[in-house]
Amino acid sequence: MPYLLSLDQGTSSSRSIVFDEDGRVVALAQREFTQRYPQSGWVEHDAREIWETQLATAREALHAAGLSARDIAAIGITNQRETTVLWDRRSGEPLAPAIVWQDRRTEPLCTALRAQGLEETVRARTGLRLDPYFSATKLRWLLDHVPNARARAERGELAFGTIDTWLLWQLTGGAVHATDVSNASRTLLFDIHRQAWDEALLAALDIPPAVLPRVLPSCAPFGVTAAALLGAPIPIGGVAGDQQSALFGQACFEPGMAKNTYGTGCFLLMHTGAQPQASANGLITTAAAQPDGRPQYALEGSVFVGGAVVQWLRDGLRAISRSAEVEALAASVPDAGGVVVVPAFTGLGAPYWAPHARGTIVGLARGTTVAHIARAALESIAFQSAALLQAMNRDAQAGGGVPVAELRVDGGASVNDLLMQMQADLLGIPVVRPVVTETTALGAAYLAGLQVGVYRGLDELRQRWRAARTFYPTLPRDQAEARLAQWEHAVRQTLAP
Repeated sequence: MPYLLSLDQGTSSSRSIVFDEDGRVVALAQREFTQRYPQSGWVEHDAREIWETQLATAREALHAAGLSARDIAAIGITNQRETTVLWDRRSGEPLAPAIVWQDRRTEPLCTALRAQGLEETVRARTGLRLDPYFSATKLRWLLDHVPNARARAERGELAFGTIDTWLLWQLTGGAVHATDVSNASRTLLFDIHRQAWDEALLAALDIPPAVLPRVLPSCAPFGVTAAALLGAPIPIGGVAGDQQSALFGQACFEPGMAKNTYGTGCFLLMHTGAQPQASANGLITTAAAQPDGRPQYALEGSVFVGGAVVQWLRDGLRAISRSAEVEALAASVPDAGGVVVVPAFTGLGAPYWAPHARGTIVGLARGTTVAHIARAALESIAFQSAALLQAMNRDAQAGGGVPVAELRVDGGASVNDLLMQMQADLLGIPVVRPVVTETTALGAAYLAGLQVGVYRGLDELRQRWRAARTFYPTLPRDQAEARLAQWEHAVRQTLAP
């Protein structure tokens, strides 16, 4: 049986998972790494530590599986998106700490670029918003603040990449400087219509083209690993940003299919097919994983605080001692008693885009208990995701598409049955949890397997996807609409000056 190795490089940890041909997890290894917060609004990683932890987990996963490098048909890479690394091409050493996707230091630059009228150009060509979230302004900051970086970049001495590109460089001993379309589409520099780096945006942001990686489809020959790293060369056949990889791992290959990942935040993506769908409802347009080189697109919405609201209950309110306790506490009351929690701890993401909003609790009464607040906090995850799906459906219908018929779910919080039932009730459609919930890593493994011939095509992958449990809506639609209206009222109160 052929095996596939998926390198899943996340924001807080590096993981490696060995899958068998049927998509089952054979072995998993994980290592956390250091989070750095040198100033308010700054978030940094040590790119060298990321590489070291990722390599260590790859070796550990192979050992745990009882396999050698020669047993692995191919490697797939999936990664935290937008995080930016700048390194020396000769030595392979980073010039500065990696600037993480959460970092907000470039907001003044974004404000200046908006004042220059660049917002609409960015939106039209990249599908994104002009926001510090994305990579280009982070790269510009490094070029402006690291001594001699700009001059060296213009001479072709430096390389830029998101984490996938950084790992590819290290895995291949510096032989490959490349990325895939899904990661390129998160930089603010990639024209998703022409499928190419955009010269005008590079000029507007004063970024030398010489630092950019080559852009390949998500399923492509990305090179082979240096033999000394894992014991033998292994082909690298798949690369995709984490959320696009999860969409692929959930077998959402056709327009109208959607998945939601419930992690620290929530990321909801809906496949829109071979043409990009512009959003009039606060979403962004992004490239989906490309298994065959033909353009694929998705609409995406991000919830900044999803499962993190449970961490707040644990660490802030001390309402629970372990995150797993939230389901029982929330289920101890039949409803939230009129309480609504809007967890805008770091602002509100899509579809509201209110970075200066802060969290609120409304509807408190004399009889309110910590159980009501816990239930309302859990409901806030479902409310925010429902707002995203409503926005997606409006965009899809405006573009002649079809509304989402079911929502496929993954991520740590998707194991919470109460939350998944809340989600189904609010959406009015089935919520489906798959047998394999490691869909982010699985998507990268599938892309790699397609490249080397382990799988014959998408039909085979569709057949391998299996549902573990489906949550059907039980709440009458008029009651669900009333609940959603109550949520939107609470959001308006949160946004009020």
